[in-house]
Amino acid sequence: MVLLIPATRDIFMGFSSQHPYIGGFIKFFILATFGEIIGLKIVSGKFKLPEGILYRASVWGLLGIASTLAFTLFSGGVAFAQSVDYLPGLNNLLLTAFLTSLVMNATFGAVLMITHRITDTYIDLMLEKKENLNMKLVLETIKWPEFFSFVIFKTLPFFWLPAHTAVFIVPSEFRVLFAASLSVALGVILGFAKRK
Repeated sequence: MVLLIPATRDIFMGFSSQHPYIGGFIKFFILATFGEIIGLKIVSGKFKLPEGILYRASVWGLLGIASTLAFTLFSGGVAFAQSVDYLPGLNNLLLTAFLTSLVMNATFGAVLMITHRITDTYIDLMLEKKENLNMKLVLETIKWPEFFSFVIFKTLPFFWLPAHTAVFIVPSEFRVLFAASLSVALGVILGFAKRK
C-alpha cells in the first residue's frame, strides 16, 4: 500500500537509497514473508500465518540485506569483466542483465537457497521442540536430493535466471524491491508444487 501512493512511495524509496541495508531488510521481511503466506494458502486452502512467522520473516530480512549487497557486487563485477573483455556484451543492456543474473544465480543464488533451507529447517525443528537440536540434526533432516532436483536444478535456471535478468534491466534503485516482490511469485509456484 505504501508503494502505491506516490508521496509515501517517494519517502520509502528515498529512505531505501539512504539506508540500503535497512531498506533491503524491510522489503524482504514483508514481501518474501507474504509470498510464504500465499504459498501456504495454496497448499492448505485457507489463509493462515506460518508457524514461527517472526523467525522466518527475520531470516528473509537478513537474506534481503545479503541480496542488497550481492546485486551491487555482481552488477559491478560483470560490468568490470565486460570492460576488460573477460565477458562479452559491453553496452548491451539485455546481455549484461542476463550475464549478471547467470553469474549471480550460479554462485550466490545457490548459496542463498541452501542457507534458506537450513534456516527454515532449523526453525521447523525448534518449533517441534526437538531435543539436542544442532546443525548435524538439521542437515540430516533436509531431503537433499529433492532439494537439489527442484530448488537448485529447476527454480534457479527456470525461474530465478530469467526473473533476475528482468531485475537487472530495471534501474538500480528498484532492483531490491523488484527482487523481493518476485518472492511472492515464487511462493505461488512453490505452493502449487507442494499441492501436486
